[in-house]
Amino acid sequence: MTQIAVLIGKDFEDSEYSGPAQAFKDAGYRLVHVGLKKGETVTGKKQATPVQIDMEADFANPDDFDALLIPGGYSPDNLRAHKGPVRFVKQFMERDKPVFAICHGPQLLISAGKLEGRKATGWKSLTCDIKYAGADFVDKEVVVDKNLVTSRQPSDIPAFIEASLKMLEAARAKAA
Repeated sequence: MTQIAVLIGKDFEDSEYSGPAQAFKDAGYRLVHVGLKKGETVTGKKQATPVQIDMEADFANPDDFDALLIPGGYSPDNLRAHKGPVRFVKQFMERDKPVFAICHGPQLLISAGKLEGRKATGWKSLTCDIKYAGADFVDKEVVVDKNLVTSRQPSDIPAFIEASLKMLEAARAKAA
């Protein structure tokens, strides 16, 4: 069984976690919730979906995972104020491992300095931030650029899941 790290903190967007998480589980992937404090329970900002943190970002190693999911909401902004989550995202990008970021998720990619020269999308209030980070902002429901899948908002979740699963299948086939 392969593992997907879910980088998550308080006030995440419930649907941007729940939809992809269920799709990845249904496809046979194990989720490991990475956050600020192991054992802590963080909740979504709208439905208060509870998620228990399995591993601290300070100790997480991208080599132990096949992909990284970054749900939106306020979680990415809260996490990017800490070195561990930013380091974890930076290392994922440097290893060209699949990274799936939706809505405000690209905030962590910006803080990690890993959007320059890439194509990406995100929540409408991030348009300038993504551009200032050196990326080509594309206003589409899903943007795939090498190892990176980004989407704008909850209504984009079906396309986000489809593109993410396709990338995971390609990585799995390549490894076989």
